Amino acid sequence: MYVNGRGFRAIERIKGVHHTTIINWVKQVGELLPEAYEPDTIPDVGELDELETFIGSKKTKSGCGQQ
Repeated sequence: MYVNGRGFRAIERIKGVHHTTIINWVKQVGELLPEAYEPDTIPDVGELDELETFIGSKKTKSGCGQQ
């Protein structure tokens, strides 16, 4: 459930087990996983998809849309 996006407290409500117990379970399983993959080379170029930036001026001079 945790891997599929459920939070610890949500799992607590479903399973009826205290959330700190669930956190300990997740940590124990995490220790059984293999070490993270280390690539042999680091890429020289990174790519960002659909990154947009907007720079403009405010249309109002004061809050709440008043001029």
